[in-house]
Amino acid sequence: MHSSGADPRSDDPHAHSTPGGSSSAGSRRAVGRRAGGPGSEGPGSEGPGSEGQRTVVLLGSTGSIGTQAIDVVDSAPDRFRVTALAAGGASLDAIAAQAVHTRAEAVGVAAGSVDALREAIAAQARRAGVQGYSPELFAGPDATTRIAAWDGGSGPADVVLNGITGSIGLAPTLAALRSGATLALANKESLIVGGALVTGAAAPGQIVPVDSEHSAIAQCLRSGRPDEVQKLILTASGGPFRGRTRAELAGVTPAEALNHPTWDMGRVVTTNSATLVNKGLEVIEAHLLFGTPLAAIDVVVHPQSIVHSMVQFTDGSIIAQASPPDMRLPIALGLGWPDRVPGAAAPCDFSATAAWTFEPLDEEAFPAVSIAKHAARQGSTFPAVFNAANEEAVEAFHAGGIGFLDIVDTVEAVLSEHGGSAELTLESVLEAESWARARALERLATRN
Repeated sequence: MHSSGADPRSDDPHAHSTPGGSSSAGSRRAVGRRAGGPGSEGPGSEGPGSEGQRTVVLLGSTGSIGTQAIDVVDSAPDRFRVTALAAGGASLDAIAAQAVHTRAEAVGVAAGSVDALREAIAAQARRAGVQGYSPELFAGPDATTRIAAWDGGSGPADVVLNGITGSIGLAPTLAALRSGATLALANKESLIVGGALVTGAAAPGQIVPVDSEHSAIAQCLRSGRPDEVQKLILTASGGPFRGRTRAELAGVTPAEALNHPTWDMGRVVTTNSATLVNKGLEVIEAHLLFGTPLAAIDVVVHPQSIVHSMVQFTDGSIIAQASPPDMRLPIALGLGWPDRVPGAAAPCDFSATAAWTFEPLDEEAFPAVSIAKHAARQGSTFPAVFNAANEEAVEAFHAGGIGFLDIVDTVEAVLSEHGGSAELTLESVLEAESWARARALERLATRN
């Protein structure tokens, strides 16, 4: 990385965690195509399935990412075909309807039984007038992990889209990587808590980001060489409380926190956007995906959510990716990378007057980003503790047990008590998460 002034790598002992070992601010080694394929350095290069359908496995299929992914597949049936689905199972009817619609060859749910799932699919098939549809079924805690690696006897899927929310997505992420499929990653938590476990399991280019910010960065990085990249700039909408002081945040309610001005997301992600914990997680994700030193990752508030992120190059140029907020665009890129999917989303309309504004992040009111950077610098199991403590605090907030400011305060307090782990393994990550959840609950109980 070439820049004037101090080397931003000097405070960052983990700059080599990306597959391929690049420590430049603009490493693209984590973004590209499935294991064994050629590089993905430029637009238009051929990827797996470029000349035919790509087979797709959807994890978290009934959630926001999963349902929009099915929209993308439906819009480009010549490009994609869903071969397997997995969801939590809270609504068997929902995943059963998806299964009948897509004719998925395998379906899994974490909750419920195979018999109940079979009955739900049969009922949906009758309603749709579909006969003879009988997919392979899985149920139980390991169902999603089994679906992630499912090959149907003909090899792994071309792409596994992990749209699960939370660190429970770690095992499916690792299973998808081991299968050799491209991992279209919307489940940022699995990368964040898994860290080197995930990046070490990924071949160069095997992980393609689906978060809108990281998809934007991947697109912008095509504009220059890795050694020409000076800085990554993540944009944040600022959430529903942009402009408020810390004192003004003390009395906000769960309903207010869920009133996001731009995006329609689940409860945890929407709350994380209000606290800016989500942006802190995205900083860690960018650090791991692109091998970028934490000191070379900035956050800027952009209320319109049109510019999804930017890359600053050494000559002073800043390349931005802009589009109206629509997750179908990064989902389509995740499924089709490095090729684009025509018509995936509507472009910006420049026939009407519009203003795009940018402002600095108020870290006094919203300290989550700086706390996340601290966790990332510590490495080891610290990011897992950051995420787990936050998940417990968010639940307590929505249960009415704590105030809004208590969420991030609890995360910081639990993180300060953590000693890390000598070795990063799946077991040590799970142990650290369990400790963080228990410690967070203990602290939260004293606030009631």
